[in-house]
Amino acid sequence: MRRTVAPRVPGALRTCRLTACLLATAALLPPLLILPASGADEAEDQRLQNAFADAAREFHVPRSVLLSVSYMQSRWDSHPGTPSVAGGYGPMHLVETGGHAPAPAAAPAGPDGRKNSSLAGTGSASGGHAVQPADLERAARLIKAPPTELRTDAVANVRGGAALLAAAQRHLGKPLSEDPEDWWQAVERFPGTRDVTSATTYADDVFALIRRGAHRTTAEGQEVMLPASPGVRAHPGPQVPHRPKEVECPRELSCDWLAAPYEEIDEDGDYGNHDLADRPRDQKIEYIVIHDTESTLPNMFKTVQDPTEASWHYSIRSSDGHVTQHVRTKDEAWHSGSKFVNGRSIGIEHEGFLTHPGTWYTEQMYRSSARLVRFLAKKYGVPLDRQHIFGHDNVPAPTGDSIPEMHEDPGPFWDWQHYFDLLGAPLKATAGPDSDMVMILPDYATHKPRYTGCEGDGKRCQPHGSSAVRLHTEPADNAPLIQDPGRRPDGDESTEDVSDLGSRVSTGQTFAVADRSGEWTAIWFQGNKAWFKNPKDHPTAVGASGRMVTPKEGLDEIPVYGRALPEEEAYPEGMEEETDEPLPYSLRAGQRYVTQSGVDSSYVDRSTFSGTPQPVVLGQERYYEIQFGHRLAYVRANDVDLVHANAGSAGAPEQQPGPAGQ
Repeated sequence: MRRTVAPRVPGALRTCRLTACLLATAALLPPLLILPASGADEAEDQRLQNAFADAAREFHVPRSVLLSVSYMQSRWDSHPGTPSVAGGYGPMHLVETGGHAPAPAAAPAGPDGRKNSSLAGTGSASGGHAVQPADLERAARLIKAPPTELRTDAVANVRGGAALLAAAQRHLGKPLSEDPEDWWQAVERFPGTRDVTSATTYADDVFALIRRGAHRTTAEGQEVMLPASPGVRAHPGPQVPHRPKEVECPRELSCDWLAAPYEEIDEDGDYGNHDLADRPRDQKIEYIVIHDTESTLPNMFKTVQDPTEASWHYSIRSSDGHVTQHVRTKDEAWHSGSKFVNGRSIGIEHEGFLTHPGTWYTEQMYRSSARLVRFLAKKYGVPLDRQHIFGHDNVPAPTGDSIPEMHEDPGPFWDWQHYFDLLGAPLKATAGPDSDMVMILPDYATHKPRYTGCEGDGKRCQPHGSSAVRLHTEPADNAPLIQDPGRRPDGDESTEDVSDLGSRVSTGQTFAVADRSGEWTAIWFQGNKAWFKNPKDHPTAVGASGRMVTPKEGLDEIPVYGRALPEEEAYPEGMEEETDEPLPYSLRAGQRYVTQSGVDSSYVDRSTFSGTPQPVVLGQERYYEIQFGHRLAYVRANDVDLVHANAGSAGAPEQQPGPAGQ
């Protein structure tokens, strides 16, 4: 679906989702199947663990190597019969290639017309040896089983992966040793990565996991454990790759450059598809926004090179986590649907579809993304929390009439807890269970709320781990869902549709407790008391500490905004003031909302094509960013007092802090 730029509103409601591609591709994806039994006398949740042990013995591969490689391929999830974007199946992510390694894909041309080599896959890993992906057909021949069995049977898939590792070890002229360290080169080769940096980083991750160990309940309910082996030595890290000078990326990632155009598109002065800036000198970078493409990456590469379309800073490939940069981080991409957020953020697109997380949100993509975000957060001082690292679905709508048009990706199946673990900032309780602030934190693997709409309107989605928790008007499962008057101004009710955010909160978000009743907890949410089930034996939220805002004494109600704009006096003479209006919600006396930072007000006129960045208008008006609903919002600092969560409901208001963010 082609998206056009509204005349002279270059940053307004840019979208990076291709609905036509979503519908076409989603129709090709088969439903998830149940892990088939491999033995009636085996414990139901131990079949996969036993399969790893049996295959390791059969093919003389260290069990720790086999388990860790599989974790990096799929996090041990099976998704029987359902291929990934790369055509991979099962816990070993064995790729269907027709029995041959695929030819290198044609790389998109850079701005100078040259091809990007690592996108094309011309570099080779493992000291110049030829590499192949984990070929499903070859694995089937090695274990003498039909390929269909490796697609649908997790046990056969694990055997095939073990056979491929053993074959690679023999090809290297190495013994089938019991020492995991002897398998480094075979591990490098397993995913078929064609550049040295990616291959070395992959192997480094595999062996780091062997040292640390892991335990997880898979999407199919299998309990799998990799015991820690801290004595296994690390190998030297990847060499710093040769990159285009424009690329901003950590050394351990394979990254390329594919430019988004900054150019006029007609005689009226309309232009695309981003804005020149001088960040962080002219405006601080405060946010990193996580998107999914809702399309395949080749289509998104076409989109980002079109000046009439949207733009973003980075794309991450699903199959191997390869990173491509499109816009310099100092410049402003059009990615979030809010010019205010665009001016303060970096946008990262992940190849995927929110309705099919198991086939698109791969472990290698999660890891590459987390490495990139850690790098960017350190460079620009972005806090690693959910009010600064958030999804496209959490972006505050700039105005009331824009709320229904805001986006839903990466959706309820994005694993925020795992992502923050990879960021090195794990989400966890910071206060006792009776704190008057909570962090949403369901157990992703076992928390599987009902969703509809993955395979068509009204059809129930296959059960899957989720980061989202639903909110009700009363503490009862049969109580109506909370309504969002901004999202559904016509009064329609919230639904269980996978894209309906009206009654959901997400992992890592923090809220003020409004009430408790038995197993239920109520939070303040968009001006209302919203209830969610939070039993002690299976909690969906944990105690949190921090600061909250509440209306100043004497104010019955205060406005809530979708952006932090300067006061009228801040605009220079001759520049028209950007008028603002509150969002269609209420923040009333006695209610509290969590804040993790103050925000300085600013505005940039992004409506004129220019060879230099437009000036940033900085105001004296200060705001607080708050977790107001599923999306973030802003309140004026002069309208609120700060209260510490652990001070209790009668806690004294805190003095206003100094500059924003302190």
